[in-house]
Amino acid sequence: MPNTISDLSTLDLDPVLALNNAHEKETSRLELGTLESMIGGAFYARGVAPAKAFLLCFEETAAYTSPNFIWFKDRYPRFAYIDRIITGKEARGQGLARALYEDMFNHARERGHTVVACEVNADPPNPGSDAFHAKLGFEHVGTATLANGKTVRYLTKTL
Repeated sequence: MPNTISDLSTLDLDPVLALNNAHEKETSRLELGTLESMIGGAFYARGVAPAKAFLLCFEETAAYTSPNFIWFKDRYPRFAYIDRIITGKEARGQGLARALYEDMFNHARERGHTVVACEVNADPPNPGSDAFHAKLGFEHVGTATLANGKTVRYLTKTL
């Protein structure tokens, strides 16, 4: 069935890894072992095959050390943190990112979450992501400059 959302653990991860690494400027480069570890620690790790789009999300209790995740952990007692959402260029405009977000929002609600958090690059800018998150009701709650020189805007959405 086309555009079916599936658990990443059931998909071929080589194309998922290639999709991630094609967008390392917006997210970060991963090795296969790191991707597998992230999937294992995520409370939401789903995508649309064949590597059209995917989303990884962690709960506040995750053993995850991303500085962006830690920023939220220091400020929010309970949250679902979207680490990365990536849609391949050829799959954009099909509603896949929105479908993944809505699926994740439902999953988060079922687990008792009321706050979903993420970050969007401010420098280098990511205007497409800014517009997407604004349409979904995310609000700016902070800013940080990371060790790699990126400046990010922290966003939350109340479910």
